[in-house]
Amino acid sequence: MSCTKSPDSSSKLLFLLLAFFLAQRVHSLPLSTSGRWIVDSASWQRVKLHCVNWAAHMPAVLAEGLDKQPVDGIAARIAGLGFNCVRLTWATYLFTNESYENLTVSDSLSSLGLGDALAGVRRNNGRMVGMTVREAYDAVVKAIGEAGLMVVLDNHVSRPQWCCGNADGNGFFGDLYFDPEEWLRGLELVARRYRDIHQVVGMSMRNELRGPNQSEPAWYRNIGRGAQTIHDTNPDVLIIASGLNYDTDLSFLKKRPLESNFDNKLVLEAHWYAFSDGRSLDWADQPPNRVCSELVRRFDEQAGFVVHNQNGSVLPLFVSEFGVDQRGTNRADNRFLSCFLGYAAERDLDWALWALQGSYYMRDGIPGSKETYGVLDSNWDQAKNPRFQEKFRLIQEMLQEPRSSTATNQIIYHPHSGQCVSVDDDNNVVLSDCKNRKWWSYDGNRTAIWLAGSTHCLRVEGEGLSVLLSAECNDNQSFWGPVSSSWFQISGMDAQGRNLCLERNSSNSDSIWTKECLCSDNLGCSKNPQTQWFRFIPSNVE
Repeated sequence: MSCTKSPDSSSKLLFLLLAFFLAQRVHSLPLSTSGRWIVDSASWQRVKLHCVNWAAHMPAVLAEGLDKQPVDGIAARIAGLGFNCVRLTWATYLFTNESYENLTVSDSLSSLGLGDALAGVRRNNGRMVGMTVREAYDAVVKAIGEAGLMVVLDNHVSRPQWCCGNADGNGFFGDLYFDPEEWLRGLELVARRYRDIHQVVGMSMRNELRGPNQSEPAWYRNIGRGAQTIHDTNPDVLIIASGLNYDTDLSFLKKRPLESNFDNKLVLEAHWYAFSDGRSLDWADQPPNRVCSELVRRFDEQAGFVVHNQNGSVLPLFVSEFGVDQRGTNRADNRFLSCFLGYAAERDLDWALWALQGSYYMRDGIPGSKETYGVLDSNWDQAKNPRFQEKFRLIQEMLQEPRSSTATNQIIYHPHSGQCVSVDDDNNVVLSDCKNRKWWSYDGNRTAIWLAGSTHCLRVEGEGLSVLLSAECNDNQSFWGPVSSSWFQISGMDAQGRNLCLERNSSNSDSIWTKECLCSDNLGCSKNPQTQWFRFIPSNVE
């Protein structure tokens, strides 16, 4: 691969950046918090973080992928895929350990026996080869900012290595490689180093606290000190705090919130995967309605409560990691993703997808190891899933704005496809890319679903027949309600009094018909009803 981009490549990058900038809402930095929302500090308007994780915490202490593509090209591709920020990981030792102070990119890769990766960096990012690894990190932060993206700096580990294991020495304060005083020094150094880089909007204090030594008293003591250290050094930056048990548990904050919100800068974070709490087999083999309903309830109890905490301590929740096998071949991940997308859209959460990288310089001792959860392919030049943008588009958009004067209506979302219910030019009810979505008005269980601003509603025609957009809206065939334990299925009644559910016709069709409701009354049902999963998503943003 040439180190000089071809004219076609440059044109594509320019187009990606232009498309990104045109799509973004204008806001200024820095950011603050207001209740459950992250906001622009100047206007107090909401800013939604929809980010991707980019790993830079591994033994090479170099952002992954610089052997595959130019750094400005990677940043432009992130923007072109609809993200507005990057959660960029870092290891404490990179900034605290003297052995990294003068270590060059060339020496770092060579010391690991990664000659092919070094040759790739020389081809694609030749100016970085002689940089120190700290300077290379600076260059990546700069490239992300120049692409118009925000940056959240995530302290992922202390000793550079893959994360995370229960006994890897990096899990909790006082573990083998996790000295609290060195960690605080690292936070201070990084907060100071990037405090004049306005695109750096947040610092995540530590990724996935975990392990046999974790305790609530140590969490309060150290997280409070870490937050104060960051705030004293850079009072403009958001301070992002993770919980316990691999960042799945914030429930202890119900009884004892943190004592300060650090001048409206505190954000809480949580992680959620199909494998969280060892539930992969449940997602793969158990009834999706039951599993989704149960684990949404558990996530709310463990983390989601912070956006509506009954004790009055309401804070933004940043789901700073979720992810799936982007090849689409993992049944547990696929089922989890449909559930998560519906949940995240309904609550309009801030989030960061794991992960950007399609490959690693080295992971588990294997040079060039591929990342199945990576958005990009192993060449870092395109999305692994050609439908990625359509699949994730709705949750990339701001759906709720607390200062909006627009009335709240509903989007009808089909998370299994990532599409939204719309109406085509011939008044057919269809699923389409959510950028073409319609607004609907719905007052609750067993009422009509109206096309907003019209006198027409959705109507059941019969089993296996397309849903109609009709002016007949005053009988049972036009009344709809949720029916399943997951509250994802929406049913209406045909002329014979049978409950029928909305269903995507097939994977090759955009039409919506009504069919017998799958598993709605049987929590042990083994069928997968996700083609019938539709979700009402409130929105007041045009």
